[in-house]
Amino acid sequence: MTVFRPLLSPVAVLLVLSGAVANKAWLHDHLTALGGPMLGDGVEMAVAAAAWLAVAWLGSRLLDALATGNGRQGRPPRIPRLLSDLLRALLYGVALLAILAFVLGQPVTGLLATSGVVIAVLGFALRNMIADIFSGIALNIEHPYRIGDWIELAPGAAGQVDEINWRATRLITSEGTALIVPNGIVAGSRFTNFSSPERRFRVAIPILLDQEVPVARAKRVLLSALLCAEGVLPDPRPDVVVEALTPNGVAYQARFWLDDYAHLTAGRDAVATVLLEHLGRAGIDLARPKREFRPRRAPVPVPGALRRSLLRQLDLFAAFDDSEIAELGQAMRRRHLLAGDTAVHQGEDGESLFVIAEGVFDVQLAGEQGPVRLNRLRPGDVFGEMSLLTGQPRSASVVACTDSVVFELDKSHVDPVLRRRPELARQLAELMAQRQTRNEAARDRQGRGEPGPAAVGSQDLLARLRGFFKL
Repeated sequence: MTVFRPLLSPVAVLLVLSGAVANKAWLHDHLTALGGPMLGDGVEMAVAAAAWLAVAWLGSRLLDALATGNGRQGRPPRIPRLLSDLLRALLYGVALLAILAFVLGQPVTGLLATSGVVIAVLGFALRNMIADIFSGIALNIEHPYRIGDWIELAPGAAGQVDEINWRATRLITSEGTALIVPNGIVAGSRFTNFSSPERRFRVAIPILLDQEVPVARAKRVLLSALLCAEGVLPDPRPDVVVEALTPNGVAYQARFWLDDYAHLTAGRDAVATVLLEHLGRAGIDLARPKREFRPRRAPVPVPGALRRSLLRQLDLFAAFDDSEIAELGQAMRRRHLLAGDTAVHQGEDGESLFVIAEGVFDVQLAGEQGPVRLNRLRPGDVFGEMSLLTGQPRSASVVACTDSVVFELDKSHVDPVLRRRPELARQLAELMAQRQTRNEAARDRQGRGEPGPAAVGSQDLLARLRGFFKL
């Protein structure tokens, strides 16, 4: 009812004037008796003119009520501002013509013919502004964009639609500045609406890699980076495609989806950062222009360098010296998993851990409604350490999200090292206890429905480790 409250005043005025018009004969006789015929005729004409203006006033208020809808804050109007202004002007224009024709008795056709010449002269002088106005009318009728949409008129000219007025559209750019664009330019050019048909949209980052990098490996590394980037929507799933073959290398496109154009800069930054991180971890450089003349030294392959670097960055093996890390790295087995493969199954026996070299994995727990994802692992992460050191069954399933490469370290590989240095057992137990405490805290922060295995103290872990390795 609050929406139609502004209609009360024009309705009341119109009722009073309607009553006066209905009784104009009685009113004319009394006014003529008081002040003569001129007073009666003048008041009669004034009442009739006021009645026509009151009708236009009521129509204008009704138009406002229909345009604002239910009056909720932040909700776009049902009728655009430009169209409502035009309809309001039309109402008052019709009322003035009616007053001239029916109240004052003037010939309207002659007036319209005379004003046509003036309108033609003004139209020629203001043709650009008139084109903008009619373009604004077309834009308000077709609705190619609405208030709040993100549009791009030209490279570098993008913003969120803040207002569509008589002659221009105002955009607010991501830098917080206002961009005023005439409606004629918008209607006569091609533009992109990033908020239609839905708010989410896809972004592509071009990456040029050397031809020496196998395409399958490049896609695996780039896709794993996309799945680990903050702000990237998991559905639709990101992908990597070969865009072109160039003399300088293979051009890839890392394609991903964002939920809103307002997050474009932050999303591209997050993705580019993770892409460089994963490429650097995999030892892959961006391609250089082949015209660049630079002495190139053939890389000298270091056997087991990647395995040693993966082990050295794990805090679990911080107490091991370089020779022991090299021994374990040489003993590890390389495994290739396809997307959807399960590296370890929840509840199965195991005596090994896995270090992720390439790819992304999901840690899942079995639940009543299906698997529940606990965590996402990326290159450099490790899983299965409790099975390696204590022989306990796998506490969760680990499933490959992409084609992946992992290195497996078995109990038989660690046993000789622990027998030579039994003091490492205590340090491993303490590190494992700290890792379990951190994992429990992370699981509590995430609010997962199903609890994981309870954390075990370092002394209990030490006893299990010694018993498992028979130290």
